[in-house]
Amino acid sequence: MSFENPRLPLSAQITALNKRFQNTDTSEMLRHIMADPHFERLALVSSFGADSVVLLDMVAKIDRTLPVLFIDTEMLFHQTLAYQQKLAADLGLQDLRRISPSRETVLERDFENLLHRSDTNACCTLRKTEPLARALAGFKGWISGRKRYQGDARATIQLFEADTEQRIKINPLAHWSRDDLARYIATHNLPRHPLVAKGFKSIGCAPCTTPSGTVSDERAGRWEGQGKTECGIHFDLQSAAPAIVTDAGFADEDWTGGFHGFGALPTLGAENNPALAVDLEGGFIVKNLLPWIAQIDLIRVDFPVFSDGRGFSLARQLRLLGFVGRLRAKGHILADQYAMARRSGFDEVEIDAALARRQPEPIWQARANWQARDYQNRLRQGA
Repeated sequence: MSFENPRLPLSAQITALNKRFQNTDTSEMLRHIMADPHFERLALVSSFGADSVVLLDMVAKIDRTLPVLFIDTEMLFHQTLAYQQKLAADLGLQDLRRISPSRETVLERDFENLLHRSDTNACCTLRKTEPLARALAGFKGWISGRKRYQGDARATIQLFEADTEQRIKINPLAHWSRDDLARYIATHNLPRHPLVAKGFKSIGCAPCTTPSGTVSDERAGRWEGQGKTECGIHFDLQSAAPAIVTDAGFADEDWTGGFHGFGALPTLGAENNPALAVDLEGGFIVKNLLPWIAQIDLIRVDFPVFSDGRGFSLARQLRLLGFVGRLRAKGHILADQYAMARRSGFDEVEIDAALARRQPEPIWQARANWQARDYQNRLRQGA
C-alpha cells in the first residue's frame, strides 16, 4: 500500500495513515514509509539526547542515507556533541546535517549569548525553531522521537500529524513507554547519552537543563521553574494577539508617577486619526504583532521586577522587525538601566510615584549621556 492519495486534503491523508499503521510494528512502519516514493523527501530530526539512539538505530538499519538533521544550538553540553559524533560514526549515518542559527541573526538578537536568561522562548525560536524551519524546507515529511508518556502537550500525539499545510510529521515512538525504550537499548546493546547516568532524563541546552533524578516527569529538568516544557519545534509558543486600543486608553495624564523621555515627546494621534497603542509583557512573541505593526504608534513594555530583562530583548526584536513608533519601558526600571534601555531601542521610560521618589530626575539626568555608560559603545570608540 502506498502513501495515501496526495490529491486528498492533508487532514484526510493523515487520518488514513493513522488508521493504516495503528497496529503496525514500529520498524515495519518506518521501513514502509521510508520506501514510499511519496515520502522521497523525508528526514529524521534528532537531538542526540537521552533516548535518541533508539530511533537513530532503527532508521540506520533501514537506510543509512536518510538525512538526519541535528540542531546544534551552540549551547549544548559538550557531552552531547561528543556523543553525537561517536553515535553517528558507530551507526554509519551517511547524511548527517548539522543545523545551527546563522551567525548574523545571533549577533543581531543575542550578541552576548544571554538571551536564555531573560526570554527562553525567544532563545528557542532563534536557536531551534527558525534554523529547523529553514532546514526542513523542501521535505515532505519528518520523523520525530516524541512519546506520549512524556506528558503535557505530548500525551495525545498521533503517529502522523500535520506539520505545515504540505508537510507531515511522523512520531513512530508515540505509543512507546519508558520500559520499551530501555528494553530496546539493552537488547541491541546501544550506548546511552553519558548524562543519563547523572540523572538527566531529557537533555537540551546546557543553560536550561538540569538533572531530574528520580522525578517521574520526563521533562522536569527542562527550563526548571519556568512553567515551560517545549522549545517550540513541536508546539506553537506564541501568545495570543495583544489587545489594541486607541490613544484614549494611554493618555499621558492617566499615568501616575514619574516619566522620563529619552528625547522630545511627540504628540500621539489626532482627533480624526487616534493613535494605536499596545501594552506588552516581556515574554510576548513579537512576530504575533506583525499584522498590526505598521499601524501602531506606541508600544509599552512592562518590566514587573528589576531583574526581568525580557523587555530589553523584546524591544530589540521589535526594532529588528521594523517597528518605528514609540517604545516605552514601564515599571521597575532603574536609572542604571538607562543605557541598556536606550541601546535596546526604547524611547521613553515610565515609572510609578514611589520609584520616582527613590530615583528623582537628577539621577536620570546624570545618566543622560548613555553612550558614556554603554560598554559596547566604549569598545567601538576604543575607550
